[in-house]
Amino acid sequence: MTPVIRIGMLLLPAFNSLASQAFIDPFRAANYLRGDNLYEWVFLSPDGGHVRASNGLLVADASKYTDCKEPLDFLVVNASWTPEKFEQRSLKQWVRQLARQNTALVGIDTGAFILAFCGVLNGYEATVHYEHQDSFSELFPLVKLKQSLFTIDQRRLSCCGGVAAVDLALEIISRQQGIDLSNAIAQYIFQDRLRHGEENQHSRYHEPVGYGIPEQLREAIVLMERNLEETLNIDEIAVYSRLSQRQLERMFRKHTGVTPVRYYINLRLNRARSLLTQTEMSVMEIAGASGFRNVEQFSRAYKALFKLAPSYDRYKGRVPFQYRSFPGYLAGKNSEI
Repeated sequence: MTPVIRIGMLLLPAFNSLASQAFIDPFRAANYLRGDNLYEWVFLSPDGGHVRASNGLLVADASKYTDCKEPLDFLVVNASWTPEKFEQRSLKQWVRQLARQNTALVGIDTGAFILAFCGVLNGYEATVHYEHQDSFSELFPLVKLKQSLFTIDQRRLSCCGGVAAVDLALEIISRQQGIDLSNAIAQYIFQDRLRHGEENQHSRYHEPVGYGIPEQLREAIVLMERNLEETLNIDEIAVYSRLSQRQLERMFRKHTGVTPVRYYINLRLNRARSLLTQTEMSVMEIAGASGFRNVEQFSRAYKALFKLAPSYDRYKGRVPFQYRSFPGYLAGKNSEI
């Protein structure tokens, strides 16, 4: 008889409920379609008892993770906002012990932050939700951050969250049980296709509203996104995008409602806001990492866009983080430079 594969779902307060359900449901479907108990799972939390998701969903009677004595094949860590709150010694010791026992460690949404805090991701590939990628790369330079839907690097797995958790679960099932079962599960839960982990979180061909902006504008925006610290001149961006400056200007105004300069500045400020609310970097360090010459210039631009000073947003942006808008550049859509 094939041993049952045990999954521990560690849910931290304000966890992403969609990602948790999206991850676990393919395993439920696997048991149902195969008519066998292939997988079992247990819900864990830091203190045991009830744990509430960011959308208010309550998971009752979760077990305290330190009371979990049965061996786990997978530990799935589901975190959401402010993962730094769970940089705890007891959790680090427990996760490291599981790593020594060859348990596969999985981070969902910002769960990779928790694994990285525990020191078990150094040298491995990992991914997190795009909103948190800047802060992750600043905090954990020894982790090979990817912008993919999910990563599998030996016994270290991570996923950006949301419905991409379905894709990660289906990939695990495919490797363990075969592609036929994985395909049957996808059909059963109406997953339209099996997405590969290497697909980018910002797929250029699979936007919810369709592929509606010119390729050259996409190239210009990608170029801006890749040069937030060491910034480029707009004329350089135009040349790389095979456009004149006037053409680039018209294209940005038509499709984004702002100038290329304003769009670029807002991208940098949006990165700064992520770093400000998700790391302990100083305002001076954040200004430099976001392409501003000095703190004064940065603070003026930040306050003009977000209507509050960086030092105040560091506090306000954390509590309650879940009600903040993203991306921040939308706040300044009507600003012109």
